[in-house]
Amino acid sequence: MLVLSRKKNESIVINNDIRIVVVEIRGDKVRLGVEAPREVPVHRHEVYEAIQRCNESTDTSVEG
Repeated sequence: MLVLSRKKNESIVINNDIRIVVVEIRGDKVRLGVEAPREVPVHRHEVYEAIQRCNESTDTSVEG
């Protein structure tokens, strides 16, 4: 895992077309902005996991 330090309004770039910006820092919370092409799905981790579980249950029900 790469760990970076950033201040408000600073950013990182991933793969030339995804930009993560520190929008706000308030106490122990950090707000991030994500700029990515429309075809790149961006989800909070818990939402991503729920989508994966849903897809797995759909795959299982289609096979069975």
